[in-house]
Amino acid sequence: MEEGPTRGRGRRDEHESIVGYVSNPGTFPRPLSRADEARYLKEMAAGSSEARSVLIERNLRLVAHIVKKFANTRVETDDLISIGTVGLIKGINTFDPTRGTRLATYAARCIQNEILMYLRTIRPLNAEVRLSDPIGVDREGNELTLMDVLCSDEDMVPDLVGSRLDENRVRGRVSRLTGKEKLVLELRYGLANGVSKTQREIARMLGISRSYVSRIEKKALGRLRKELRADACHVTCPPNRAP
Repeated sequence: MEEGPTRGRGRRDEHESIVGYVSNPGTFPRPLSRADEARYLKEMAAGSSEARSVLIERNLRLVAHIVKKFANTRVETDDLISIGTVGLIKGINTFDPTRGTRLATYAARCIQNEILMYLRTIRPLNAEVRLSDPIGVDREGNELTLMDVLCSDEDMVPDLVGSRLDENRVRGRVSRLTGKEKLVLELRYGLANGVSKTQREIARMLGISRSYVSRIEKKALGRLRKELRADACHVTCPPNRAP
């Protein structure tokens, strides 16, 4: 359903108001207690827009805190705040209290992921990517890095955290995969346009089950892992010397 002009304008006004507040924070509102947070979450689930606004406002400090981590990205602070605020709102809207994660923890990851996705869209094609770069979260909300999904055995590829791979090299390896494997990895990790998608989103796009997407991804990563191990060995292993 398309948003009406009034509703769309209202959301833009809300976003601009929040961005302005974070840009000139003064004194942030105190974080909610567990009891108050649970109450507002329950009210928001029942349709209360006021409760949603309170939850956003009381977690604004997270945006300011996380934006500081990206101070050396050469992106204007106001832009980072704007993107981070989008992540916060998404986090509030999609939070599921039954999963056992605190709202602040979940929202912080949403903020960081939103900023990272934005940075990937503006990164030149020949930019370097670290294997330690966060690329998303797992089912428990734990941060995942590129190394986590490409390297199943840390002993096989030592000291990879500080190594770098050209994005073009990663793209080259992916291009060697078969049709569906290539497509799933490009969509899953944003290799085509910098925007990563969940397995469920990919399943809907391709008209297949999420479990099938998971199997394709696992198989593709296995193939890609072998290629990247060779790159990692080139970086970390000394050349053979004649006796």
